[in-house]
Amino acid sequence: MLQGTRDVRANVSLAAVLDEARQRFADANPNSLARQNEAAASLPGGNTRAVLWYRPFPVSFVSGEGCRVTDLDGHTYVDLVSEYSAGFYGHSDKAISAALVDVIQGGIMLGAPNRYEARLAAAVVDRFPAIERVRFCNSGTEANIMAISAARAITQRSKILAFREGYHGGVLTFAHGGSPLNLPFPFVFADYNDSAGAVAVIKEQGDELAAVIVEPMMGGGGCIPATREFLEALRAVTKETGALLIFDEVMTSRLDYRALHGAHGIFPDFVTLGKYIGGGASFGAFGGRADLVDRFDPALPGAFSHGGTFNNNILSMAAGFTGLTQVLTQEASRAINARGDRLREAMNVSLERHGVEGIVIGRGSLMNLHFVRGPVDTPARLDDADPSVIALWHIEMLLRGYYVTARPRERQLMFVSIRA
Repeated sequence: MLQGTRDVRANVSLAAVLDEARQRFADANPNSLARQNEAAASLPGGNTRAVLWYRPFPVSFVSGEGCRVTDLDGHTYVDLVSEYSAGFYGHSDKAISAALVDVIQGGIMLGAPNRYEARLAAAVVDRFPAIERVRFCNSGTEANIMAISAARAITQRSKILAFREGYHGGVLTFAHGGSPLNLPFPFVFADYNDSAGAVAVIKEQGDELAAVIVEPMMGGGGCIPATREFLEALRAVTKETGALLIFDEVMTSRLDYRALHGAHGIFPDFVTLGKYIGGGASFGAFGGRADLVDRFDPALPGAFSHGGTFNNNILSMAAGFTGLTQVLTQEASRAINARGDRLREAMNVSLERHGVEGIVIGRGSLMNLHFVRGPVDTPARLDDADPSVIALWHIEMLLRGYYVTARPRERQLMFVSIRA
């Protein structure tokens, strides 16, 4: 139905085609519809996580194995969402499952340092070159909040530079001018991949700017890779002005064995992590230069206090350590990202062959389909996309057995997982 998207728009009512596809979807998924209606009695909209909602209703899963998931109506899908990177290792990895069974049998909530947290910390520090010390928390959002708060406390400055259309968590989202639920940090903004513009804003803010936060490749913003020039400019100007540079690698750390900062050889002051590094359990981390992160050492006078009941929960610590050391080896990292590069290239060939106006961009195992003419190097290039086209593509992919995201606007993230 999407072949020759311009012809589709010219010859048929796209709204009618979309309505018909949604009806076929509803007819094929009565059990998921019943679950949605039941959930709506106690959950607003029948869900507790906005990104999982789409029209007419989301499918509900009962199991997953490898790269496949099965829903309440018995349909099996190739999972191209991978829990937005948290499921990077695939579903039910045997090594991680065994580690979880072992620690569950020994007691889930111990309330003290355990045998895994230091081992996971050592694995993180060993792998990611900009991280000399690390602290754990419970999500990537929390990690970014802590890094921003630490930067403001350390520099004794207030403002934070973020990039338009960026995403750093549910309360740090900057699409369409930001969310009314965003935390009230005093943000200033620049355009992604605009080196000169960003440098000018940073210099203009001077000694009021505490930090710059940036993803080395936009995730929720469209899988737009940062140019090397852009990242180098940010590193140079923040050193010059005394602002701290935060790389949000919650999603992008999967794209190279040593994360993207390691791949580029550009080392920020703080790095934030999350998603898959918890091995499928809740996880976040912020780390970086030892002199900065050591401000959280409770043995030192004037240390920053950083609490969190679940910061070192043994489920996340055990699953995370096992995943980093037994599953995501250097060879596995290289192989999965090469596989993603091949998939992205093949999809672009297919789009061209079928006359579809679109492009797949990204890097390695993380990519995004956009129904616009390429190239795409800034989020502004995405403004011409028709959201109805992406909605139709989403439903038709589900009906064909491929679980893909239903992102707002025109963006369709796709994630390749390690397990087939």
